[in-house]
Formats: sequence, structure tokens, C-alpha cells
Amino acid sequence: MLYLYVKSIHIIFVVCWMAGIFYIVRLFIYHIEAKDKTEEERRILFPQFQLMESRLWNVITMPAMVLSVLAGVGMLYLNPYLLRTDWMLVKLAFVVGLLVYHFTCQRVMLQLRRGIFAWTSMQLRIWNEVATILLVAIVFVVVLKNALDWIYGLIGLFLFIFVIMLAVKIYKYYRLKK
Repeated sequence: MLYLYVKSIHIIFVVCWMAGIFYIVRLFIYHIEAKDKTEEERRILFPQFQLMESRLWNVITMPAMVLSVLAGVGMLYLNPYLLRTDWMLVKLAFVVGLLVYHFTCQRVMLQLRRGIFAWTSMQLRIWNEVATILLVAIVFVVVLKNALDWIYGLIGLFLFIFVIMLAVKIYKYYRLKK
């Protein structure tokens, strides 16, 4: 029964973590696009975006990531057999990718705080889709579990990636047209 409580906590904080990850990149996009505003608007917007990014990161995203990871480790401690399953090893590989994504976002936030605009808003729009791709991959692997099923799921994931990238290109085309 303890395992199910820990699993519930894991799911809740993964949802919170992903919400923070999705929103922080949107804030980065708006922050970068504020460069093109007037000096007066930038004086107002830059500190506001820095405040919003810091609060989102420190109050929601980072604690949710820590609690997600701790609950995940707790589940593995309570059921170590999971580490002998192929699907769990694949899931953990995607989780490592999500952690790399998370800390890359933290680096972007710290760069923006120092006035370093190393990414364009279009690059960040594409970057935002990486979190979606990792989330889809993790969910499919966890739900399907069977090796053949998650292999088909990964093939579907690559098709999903193609569709997302196509959608970003179409969005960019219509946005630039305006």
C-alpha cells in the first residue's frame, strides 16, 4: 500500500514539474521578444519576466522536480524488481533526458537574468517541444511496458516529432506573414 501512496505522490509532482517546465520556456520566449520593445517597455518587462521566472522556478518547478525524483527513487526502493525490466531502464533514460532539459532551462534563465540572449524565440519554441516529446515518450513506455509495444510507441514518437516540427514551421511561416 505504501508503494501506491509514493506512486501517487510521484504522479502529482511530475504533473507539477511538467507544468513548470512548459510555462518557463513560454516566459523565456516572451522575455526574449521583449528585446524588440521600446526602452521604456523593456525597463518594465525585463524585471517582471525575471521575477516571474524566478518564482515559477524556485516555488514550483524545482521543488516539483526534486519531489518527483525522490518519489521515483522511493518507488524503486520499495520495488527494486523494476530495475530489472527493460521498460524501466528505457524510462529512466528518458528521465535523464528530462533532467538535462530541466537544467538547461535553468541555465537559460540565469543567462536571461544577466542580459545574455543566446537563444532566439524560434529556437525556444522548438526547445519547448522537446519537453513534450520527452513526456510523450515516458508515458508511452510506462503505459505500454511490453518491448514490442514501446518500440512501436517510439516509432510513433518519431512521427509525433515530425508533426510537431512541421507545425512549428507552419506557425513560423504564418507568423512572419503577418
